[in-house]
Amino acid sequence: MLSQGECYKSSVTSFCNSFTSPPTVRIIHSGHACNVEEERHTERVYTIREGETLELTCLVTGHPRPQIRWTKTAGSVSDRFQDSSVFNETLHIAKIQRTQGGRYYCKAENGLGSPAIKSIRVDVYYLDDPVVTVHQSIGEAKEQFYYERTVFLRCVANSNPPVRYSWHRGREVLTQGSDKGVEIYEPFFTQGETKILKLKNLRPQDYANYSCIASVRNVCGIPDRSVIFRLTNKTASPSIKLLVEDPIVVNPGQTVSLVCITTGGEPPPILTWVSSNDSLPQRSVVKGGTLTLPAITSDEAGVYSCVASNNVGNPAKKSTTIVVRALKKGRFWITPDPYHNDDHIQIGREVKISCQVEATPPEELTFSWLKNGRALRSSERMVITQTDPDISPGTTNLDIIDLKFTDFGTYTCVAALKGGGIPEISIDVNISSTTVPPNLTVPRGKSPLVAREGDTVELECLVSGKPKPIILWSRADKEAPMPDGSMQMESYDGVLRIVNVSREMTGSYRCQTSQYNGFNVKPREAIVELIVQYPPTVEPVFMEMRQGLGRPVVMTCRVLRAHPSRVLRFEWLLSNRLLHAGAFDTQRDETEYTIRSLNRDGWGEYTCNVINEAGAGKCTFQVTGKAYPPEFYYDTYNPLWQNRPRVYGFKLQWTQMNPNAVDRIVAYRLGIRQQHNALDGTINKGELMTHNLTELIKPESYEVRLTPITRFGEGDSAIRIVTYSGNHSTCIELEPICMFTQDKNDDFDWTRHSAATRDTKYTPNTGPSGDHSGSKQGFYMYIETSRPRKEGDQARLISPFFNVAPKNPYGITNPPAYCFGFFYHMYGKHIGTLNAFLKQKGQTASEGLVWSLSGNQGDRWKQAKVSIHPTSSFQVVLQGIRGPGIEGDIAIDDITLEEGECRDPPGSNLRQLAA
Repeated sequence: MLSQGECYKSSVTSFCNSFTSPPTVRIIHSGHACNVEEERHTERVYTIREGETLELTCLVTGHPRPQIRWTKTAGSVSDRFQDSSVFNETLHIAKIQRTQGGRYYCKAENGLGSPAIKSIRVDVYYLDDPVVTVHQSIGEAKEQFYYERTVFLRCVANSNPPVRYSWHRGREVLTQGSDKGVEIYEPFFTQGETKILKLKNLRPQDYANYSCIASVRNVCGIPDRSVIFRLTNKTASPSIKLLVEDPIVVNPGQTVSLVCITTGGEPPPILTWVSSNDSLPQRSVVKGGTLTLPAITSDEAGVYSCVASNNVGNPAKKSTTIVVRALKKGRFWITPDPYHNDDHIQIGREVKISCQVEATPPEELTFSWLKNGRALRSSERMVITQTDPDISPGTTNLDIIDLKFTDFGTYTCVAALKGGGIPEISIDVNISSTTVPPNLTVPRGKSPLVAREGDTVELECLVSGKPKPIILWSRADKEAPMPDGSMQMESYDGVLRIVNVSREMTGSYRCQTSQYNGFNVKPREAIVELIVQYPPTVEPVFMEMRQGLGRPVVMTCRVLRAHPSRVLRFEWLLSNRLLHAGAFDTQRDETEYTIRSLNRDGWGEYTCNVINEAGAGKCTFQVTGKAYPPEFYYDTYNPLWQNRPRVYGFKLQWTQMNPNAVDRIVAYRLGIRQQHNALDGTINKGELMTHNLTELIKPESYEVRLTPITRFGEGDSAIRIVTYSGNHSTCIELEPICMFTQDKNDDFDWTRHSAATRDTKYTPNTGPSGDHSGSKQGFYMYIETSRPRKEGDQARLISPFFNVAPKNPYGITNPPAYCFGFFYHMYGKHIGTLNAFLKQKGQTASEGLVWSLSGNQGDRWKQAKVSIHPTSSFQVVLQGIRGPGIEGDIAIDDITLEEGECRDPPGSNLRQLAA
């Protein structure tokens, strides 16, 4: 695994060069899968029943730890489900629905090589209750006395996978050919199993109970579903009657009840109500065939339909329209004499006053005219007309022929509805010698109008004339919307008020007179220019710059846009202390500040203000010597537990992100013990560091916080959770032989001792003076070779059984690998042999030798590591064999078993054998 670089050790860590790897990914499933099958090459189909829980887990390897993203694609639709963090790789969908089937993709990327992508197709299986519909054909053929009546029963059920149908009459199974009066077939324009039962020229025995059974053949454990239809000589399609008028005209606030009754149909039809507004009003009440709409509003007007269905023939449908009376939007306009091409009203000429109102229903609309409050009747000089509602609905005209001085006054148009109950609308129009067409101007100094972003501005057009018309505002660019999002806004005083004006609102605005509420003449218009100034937009808004002491730092603040574009000046500050200021070079769009050699006083927050008339844009730079966080190596083959009753250990591994970006990292603080671990040498990018956590209490989990330290101080921390798995064993210090057992068939036993308690006066030139860590209080196991032991006697320690299936999914290999390690001490002139065996359950050969060493190895502890590849549950055996004399004590300490190949086997003269 570590062929990319060499390793070396310090007192607390080991380093390996360039330990990075691109991502790999695979998808595993849990939850309630019915079936998982391979599709083509590496893609799989995951079958699940509707309503069950879908769990897909994306297992990744790679370092730095890849980021995971789940997506789903179905046809042309792509939905992003979640951005999974390192700790959240499972896509969980509770009570999955049929619409959630499709192909799910897991994408993992860590910036090395191409992203890794795997997909799995999720097929959701379901079966709905079948529905039987009945149709009949009645016709004459050949001679008139021949009368044929044929009935079709069609059965349909929604399903996945395709459904199979079977028909029964009573208890009799119907099949094609079993009855001459029965045909069973599939329509040519559909796909699937047989579904139509045809009864030709009905016979008495055809009146019976028919059952349709829909089946997906118990796929996913989905049971069959069935439906029964009773065919009688009274079976008939539904018919209904609405006991209401059409249309129904009501006033707002009234309660409306619609009554629908069935007049035929067997079986009895079911009545439902539908509306042309997509859904019934929220306050509506349906009781049987009666629909009640309390306190109806104009929004609830529309077509309401009663639908009756009994699955025989086509559903019956009857509709009525509800009209809610309303009067709104009264407008007028004045048309001068059209024959003389004049915009003014003159004595002796003709003038027409038009009045328009929106009314519901339009046919109930009535108009009347008043002059100075008195009723006005149509005459030769005062001609009142109501135009054809099909051409110009809701409009009335008053034509004044040969205008006289006595005709000046106030004319009132009154609109009402015949049904009553709705307030009238009155519109006053004043005709006098001062009635003149409009004129439109822009006040001096109001165009161009200069404002700052965020201000409230008022665009103004002065309109003269009597009566004053409504002013319509729009953008000169006809495709650009107004500030409120509409294409046109109305103003009764000629002022367009814009609150919180933005830079996007800069441009030309058109004001023009409307043709209503004023003279019906060619519109007058004017243009108002709006200029919105805004402070410079700069980048970066914020940037963290990490740098070591003595190195240069260059900060650049760039202007993207500003108005006015002539930038006045810039200023650089550290905290609130001014460093540098000046005029902005108009030939460039950026300004720089350089620290030639960073010192401790140079750490801090730098601000560059770029200033114009509208304000300042701000670039902020945080200059720091803070180290980047370490990145935990999650593909570590986790250790599992120390083979001691109460504690376990964990091998923590990590690399350092961008170690050369700041000063040399001198130590790490391990938050689990709040201790500082000093480091020797320089850390390079991708170097793998290791620290063994010991004395962790079973079965507690721990949050480990790892913080790099430089001359700046503490850097960013990384956190991971260490969880006790109870999976395999590390045995740091053997307590009552550490769950190992003495072989009952050997010649003698291993002995547990410490240097403080062992008596060595008889054999001073053999055995260790302490455990492998140098402690005289620490325990270890050894073979005592004094009498009565004789040459060739053997002592054997046998481990408990270990399962080969690892809990850690990232480390699965085929077959799985394990690293078996221990410390040994073989000192004395009569040293015999130390052997390690692999004993597999169910193997024909009882044991396989995997490691062996003989003879005097000197007065020091050494470490042995060997990779083993068991294919079934296994044990490891340590065998000590006595040499030719009493100076032959062999000791062992700290036995470990870890998942995965041995990563850093010690260099020694030991002999390793293949399993």
